[in-house]
Amino acid sequence: MHVSTRTRRLIAGVAAALLPLTIAVSATQATAATTSSAAVTAKRDFVRVGYFIQWGIYGRNFLVKNLDTSGIAAKLTHINYAFGNVSADGRCFEANIPGQGDAWADYQTRFGADQTVSGVADQFSQPLAGNFNQLKQLKAKYPHLKVHMSLGGWTWSRYFSDAALTAESRRAFVASCIDLFIKGNLPVLGDPQGGPGSGAGVFDGFDLDWEWPASEGNAGNIIRPEDKQNFTLLLAEFRRQLDEYGAQTGRHYGLTAFLPAAPFKISVGFELDKIFDYLDFVTVQGYDFHGTWESTTNHQSQLFSPRSDPEPARFSLDLAVSRLLLGGAPPEKIVIGIPYFGRGWTGVPATNKGLYQPSTGAAAGTWEAGVDDYKVIATRPGIRYRDLAHGANWLYDGTNWWSYDDPVTVASKALYVRLRGLGGTMAWSLDGDDATGSLTTAIDRMLR
Repeated sequence: MHVSTRTRRLIAGVAAALLPLTIAVSATQATAATTSSAAVTAKRDFVRVGYFIQWGIYGRNFLVKNLDTSGIAAKLTHINYAFGNVSADGRCFEANIPGQGDAWADYQTRFGADQTVSGVADQFSQPLAGNFNQLKQLKAKYPHLKVHMSLGGWTWSRYFSDAALTAESRRAFVASCIDLFIKGNLPVLGDPQGGPGSGAGVFDGFDLDWEWPASEGNAGNIIRPEDKQNFTLLLAEFRRQLDEYGAQTGRHYGLTAFLPAAPFKISVGFELDKIFDYLDFVTVQGYDFHGTWESTTNHQSQLFSPRSDPEPARFSLDLAVSRLLLGGAPPEKIVIGIPYFGRGWTGVPATNKGLYQPSTGAAAGTWEAGVDDYKVIATRPGIRYRDLAHGANWLYDGTNWWSYDDPVTVASKALYVRLRGLGGTMAWSLDGDDATGSLTTAIDRMLR
């Protein structure tokens, strides 16, 4: 199920053709060359998903409005809002409790006129404010956009297993999520915002980010062997209740899920022959293949796995996609994940341009050691290297080594989507792109 040598050469050739333009002009202009190259397959509709992170409005100062001013919103089909939490009693909920919920960011904080999509300042007593209201304004400006509430994530998947355990727990969990986020019955928590129907019209469905059914995720997660079957049953319950409510409203509510790249986690956690009966599509993890939990530098998001990779456990986007296809996943329902961030090591010797070399630890990052946004890495000093044949590139300054994706790399991955007949792309996360949306533009121009 792996791609042919001819396909690999075509992808590498397109990437090589983009390189002179990338050097000569801006990255955004360079991606214009992908339009003609994309004619290698018939025109079809592709999804282009991007995650908007709840906490980005704070230190990062990345607002929903930035999706408009950067041009990113016009080039997406879906926005996944990260994240909604699952309570200890297996419910969707809102709260203002550190580490558990941030209703203030979600629907309480009032933005000034210069911070809103509409250009009109929020009022103190309006029923809906915060990110939710801004997403609603963004949808009004871009009616093609769908917004999904993404449940779980690395930090908030602890109680998914309990919520999915029985028919009764599944019914109650799904009902609570639909009531809160689709019907928009947000609680009033101190400030005036909330009340029956206050959040209606913000969300068009759900993205299940259970990390991971039946296998290790964040420390403290509840894990059961039967999670694999219960995940399927949970999807069936979401689909049943969403369709039931959709029959009343005359709408289709979307349902998607985030799947891991690791073959073991796929095997123990997901019934690939069943889950696609309920899902619009899945997004597959196309990053975090390697990171500073390992002492040796390696590509964190390569498209193909090089033979020279010294790691016995191979990871690549193509390997993950091939595993899903072998398990019976419909190609048109596979959406590949693309990182808008990079991973970096420090204390790296110059041998092999820093690749596959030992390090002394994580490189300094803006928000977290060993991690930084594309927009930051793109401006860092050093020499940039590219492996066109395997869809990977890196930055090395003599001691710090960064694995990341740039516009040429993401364009080659979007071409891979076309050539394999896949469903589209997903980006984690949109705040990592630059002010003109160079990465999103590169994807969009290849998938038009």
